[in-house]
Amino acid sequence: MTTSRISGFYNMTLEERRAQIADASPLTPPELAPWTSGGLSPEAADHMIENVIGLYSLPLGIALNFMVNGRDVLAPMAIEEPSVVAGASFMAKLARGGGGFTATTSEPLMIGQMQVINVVNLHEAKLKIYEHKADLLAEADSIDPILKKFGGGARDLEVRVIADSPIGGFLVVHLIYDVRDAMGANAVNTACERLAPKIEAITGGKVHLRILSNLADRRIARARCTIPVKSLAFDSFSGEAVRDGIIAAYAFAAVDPYRAATHNKGIMNGVDAVVIATGNDWRAIEAGAHAYAVKNGQYTSLSTWGKDPDGNLVGTLEMPMAVGIVGGATKVHPAAQAAVKLMGVKTANELAEIIVSVGLAQNMAALRALATEGIQRGHMSLHARQVAIAAGATGEMVEKVASQMVAEKVVRIDRAEEILKGIK
Repeated sequence: MTTSRISGFYNMTLEERRAQIADASPLTPPELAPWTSGGLSPEAADHMIENVIGLYSLPLGIALNFMVNGRDVLAPMAIEEPSVVAGASFMAKLARGGGGFTATTSEPLMIGQMQVINVVNLHEAKLKIYEHKADLLAEADSIDPILKKFGGGARDLEVRVIADSPIGGFLVVHLIYDVRDAMGANAVNTACERLAPKIEAITGGKVHLRILSNLADRRIARARCTIPVKSLAFDSFSGEAVRDGIIAAYAFAAVDPYRAATHNKGIMNGVDAVVIATGNDWRAIEAGAHAYAVKNGQYTSLSTWGKDPDGNLVGTLEMPMAVGIVGGATKVHPAAQAAVKLMGVKTANELAEIIVSVGLAQNMAALRALATEGIQRGHMSLHARQVAIAAGATGEMVEKVASQMVAEKVVRIDRAEEILKGIK
């Protein structure tokens, strides 16, 4: 039985943490091994991308305390930025008091785009495509029998007229494709390639670009949480003051794109870390998220924060989430396989629900810090370790140098070097 509540995890050694994860999850020690070695050999990497010369590692941490749809989840996060894993874990702990995170997903529908140029009459061609819609969908549906066996395949066809552009008018044909537990790029691109000659024959035009769209606004993940107001209190801050500070910080992001960019970056700190850990395409997720944030004409917050009738803090997050658990690096990379198994997910939708919950938790962690003691206090205390290491500190010296810099409120490499020299 997986449990995400592990007391004192932060203070354990690396070996003790691995043992705790093995005890608290379905992973066996051999399945944990890829997280010790990096999980990938140079030889395996050589088959994944071009011009390989080696590997590049990121720290992998486990976000604790997460309860998503009533189930305890250990969330793997691959990220180099200090305070993210700790922040998400603490906010998940607060969310447990309100029942954890409730998350849902829409059907895993992706959009394939076909740009049709050199069309004499755009509106006539549009209607001709709709007249052949059934045949086109049947053709696209026949391409991948395995996907169709599991309930996926072509779902709809839409045609847009672009009346004016730098090259004049053209058509855009959207193929709506259910990709089930895959991210979907290969399946959708293949289907668009297959349909291109038929659409050219129907319209008399030329299908130019034919490719998946990363604005996956048919494939949405949503999460919400309720934080009991009394649990928000700490130090000299009352729960009501923290709640109102978070809501005011959200209001800033809701109306100002300069603030919204940083606000959403905080969300993506959590989202990307899990996406990377599971071998999914974080660039696609980023592109889709930021495009979705401007869907109403102005770039704005992906999340919302308010209060319920009892005065408790309520947060929501809604965003595209095109992730998969089959195909690609997720099936090739041993560390990604371990990450998927650790979370106990059986479908891509379950993975998306966890990811959006982590994103909401990390957003709350950033807003809480900003609205109270400031972002630097917690962040810089962790960042100080990295600065100490960069200055040449090792072993016990790392904590000594970092602690002194934090006490002085001067976290710079030149000061770290001075402190280290003095200690030695």
